[in-house]
Amino acid sequence: MIHWPAPVADAPVHGLVVVPGSKSASARSLVLAALADATSTLTGVLDSRDTALMRAGLTALGAQFTDLPDGRLGVRPAAGIRGGGTIDCGLAGTVMRFLPPLAALASPATSFIGDAAASARPVDALLAALVDLGAEVSEPHRVPFTVSGTPSVRGGCVSVDASASSQFVSALLLAGARYPDGLEITHRGATLPSLPHIEMTATLLARRDVTVDRPSEFTWRVAHGPIAAIDETVEPDLTNAATLLAAALVTGGELRTAWPEGSVQAADELLAVLAAFGARISHSGRGTDRTVTLSAPDGVRGADVDLHAVSELTPVAAALAAVASGPSTIRGVAHIRGHETDRLAALATELTGLGVDADETADGLQVTPTPRHGGIFHTHADHRLAHAAALLGLVTPGVELDDVGCTTKTLPDFVGTWTRLVGVAS
Repeated sequence: MIHWPAPVADAPVHGLVVVPGSKSASARSLVLAALADATSTLTGVLDSRDTALMRAGLTALGAQFTDLPDGRLGVRPAAGIRGGGTIDCGLAGTVMRFLPPLAALASPATSFIGDAAASARPVDALLAALVDLGAEVSEPHRVPFTVSGTPSVRGGCVSVDASASSQFVSALLLAGARYPDGLEITHRGATLPSLPHIEMTATLLARRDVTVDRPSEFTWRVAHGPIAAIDETVEPDLTNAATLLAAALVTGGELRTAWPEGSVQAADELLAVLAAFGARISHSGRGTDRTVTLSAPDGVRGADVDLHAVSELTPVAAALAAVASGPSTIRGVAHIRGHETDRLAALATELTGLGVDADETADGLQVTPTPRHGGIFHTHADHRLAHAAALLGLVTPGVELDDVGCTTKTLPDFVGTWTRLVGVAS
């Protein structure tokens, strides 16, 4: 595999950055459109391996997709969930978690396969919940596995330990209205990460006239009923936008990007993390035309941040901590050990390999800036780690990524976007 030398910014970066649709919102909108009561059109769906796998999986379950002009996507929903096929999850958590609750509504067994590393991604608690609902699930509860429905799969009350991933709750919510008795889901674990992603799911359901009641802090209820078809535009991915904005923070420049008002994503929380590291942030415009501008005249400062709600930003925060003026603590993200890789262990190893003093803690990282040097940054097939490496490379000559191709998971043209970003330095 050819290494990619991360470009160095010889001056502060300035300009406008544009990012494609949110992976998280794209996955949820694809599922809901495939379950809706009529045909709909989606605009701005992320074009990536994960979304391609989601489309293929939903097709195996009975939906139909048609690529339309101007990047639009026509979706004809499944009249009835069809089992009996094979769904390739790749390494996509959304596919391996969002689709089994649908497969549990069909009696022929559906097989779920994936990349070699997919077996390490947590899915056992979700599959156990499906068994509690009456589905038949093969053992052990990890990729690969099979799911089939039985006459007893009607819904009702179920508990799930979502400590490893909030996607377990979202997966059941997305399918809940299709269960004859609806679903009442109770989280029974000690901690619940990425709560804004569950709120995103509830908001997207509400837009389709499906009400998600919340009788208690960790219980959600969805009644049986139709899912209304709507034509929808997927928001830009604000986690990716925050990653690109961080380039201005690292180089002392200024960048702006679209930041829609009333976003279904954790918009305020993402900006708060960048602000904690020294960013100055301003807004302009209203509604879907709103933009945010980030500047960093005083450089990167150390921060103590709890990223429990926005754990996807952990690698970027770690990169900022590595170039800050003082030590930083990242906490609340023990669950990201079960993401595409063990992100905490990988970050500690790769930052240390570039000369940074980085140590794992029980639920995060402790990073103390020290003189850095170039070297190979192993991405572990993880797009977020690649983002961190590219950020470090802006101000650390000689950083090389062993696999920049993994960035296509959420930014299909990351290399082009990043190169153009650095190219506007002035």
